[in-house]
Amino acid sequence: MTAGNAASYLYAPDMERMARGDLKKLQLERLRSLLAHAWTNVPHYRASFDAAGVKPDDLRDLEDLARFPFMVKTDLRENYPFKLFAVPREKVVRIHASSGTTGKPTVVGYTEADLDVWAGLMARTLAAAGVRPGDVVHNAYGYGLFTGGLGFHYGAERLKCSVVPMSGGNTEKQIGLIMDFGARVLAATPSYALNIAEVAVQMGVDIAGSSLAVGVFGAEPWTETMRGEIDRRLGIHAHDTYGLSEIMGPGVAAECEHRCGLHGWEDHFLFEIIDPETLQPLPMGKQGELVITTLTKQALPMVRYRTRDITSLIDEPCACGRTHARIKRVTGRNDDMMIIRGVNIYPSQIEAVLVGFPGIAPHYLLTLSRQGAMDHLTVEAESLARESEGNRSHVAQQLRHHIKSIIGVTCEVIVRLPGELPRSQGKAVRVRDLRKGADE
Repeated sequence: MTAGNAASYLYAPDMERMARGDLKKLQLERLRSLLAHAWTNVPHYRASFDAAGVKPDDLRDLEDLARFPFMVKTDLRENYPFKLFAVPREKVVRIHASSGTTGKPTVVGYTEADLDVWAGLMARTLAAAGVRPGDVVHNAYGYGLFTGGLGFHYGAERLKCSVVPMSGGNTEKQIGLIMDFGARVLAATPSYALNIAEVAVQMGVDIAGSSLAVGVFGAEPWTETMRGEIDRRLGIHAHDTYGLSEIMGPGVAAECEHRCGLHGWEDHFLFEIIDPETLQPLPMGKQGELVITTLTKQALPMVRYRTRDITSLIDEPCACGRTHARIKRVTGRNDDMMIIRGVNIYPSQIEAVLVGFPGIAPHYLLTLSRQGAMDHLTVEAESLARESEGNRSHVAQQLRHHIKSIIGVTCEVIVRLPGELPRSQGKAVRVRDLRKGADE
């Protein structure tokens, strides 16, 4: 099934089709208010603005934002837990946080107004993908401190859908409920969507012939090749979404039915692209690091937050009629980049080679180790069938050559039997770094 014709459906037409000039005026008005709010109520911002020699009144136009300092994730950890809140803690009605596996978690808070905006933007995000009031939305994002589950949940309810709050795991039961409840929409990470498809085959369930028509995926980078696999295996149109907990959660940007970039909701966020080395702004269309400023956040305003995500912006008109600039698919993160024998590569580049390769399943694990003074990359993939060790070794040699010729890096490739690599119940773990001091 496909999503059908969604071109005429805009959840917030006055905002989604706003003239660019009017949108810029709204951004400037909201940005001035946001800067004053942050400077007045958050000591960190007051100190960082003063150190940079700027004050909120120095912002005359949108270009002046480049004079203001950046915010990075370590700033959130150093101000743990509530020092970045711009409202009294008693006004914060919900708190989310990262896992904190590498240190203090990053904590984000929401006022009632923040949650209202978030639900509206998530409804807008889902509508852009072709979700409609009355649809059964099977939500396989994790609930709890992770923003994904509740973000999609309240957005779907705002859109007046029937939400199945399944969360992650228990894949066989997930498949049974999708079939029994007639879900039209699947919300999950793309890696878990592939896991659902794989388990359905093992159960003898024709999930590609089910009522599913739309997939709304995010929370991890994924390639166009993987999108094609998901479309084929689940019989859906898979749509990308973008968000960060620090900014709001999911719903910062979303693909429309044309799937040609993610419309960034510019009435609530201001997007910049910078050179990650020089930190200077880059023009429209140039690839660099995405920087986001919130325009309406009350509890946790974020000014020039460096996302570390590598992408570019598109301001060309979209056939759907939306005027908001589009974010190209995120190809990787600055901190995900691996340097192997002088070659800079991202996990997504390896994925693009593996997914769709004859006889190879869309599951992989990259392990970084050190051999002497050199970094070493091991790529573990899975065969689709229970091939002999000799056949798997032959495919591994082909993959090794293919990766070398396309990406330019020499690596070791191991092809495992079906099911030997761990499956994701949420965000996929694609990289293991075993080098000494890698986590320091």
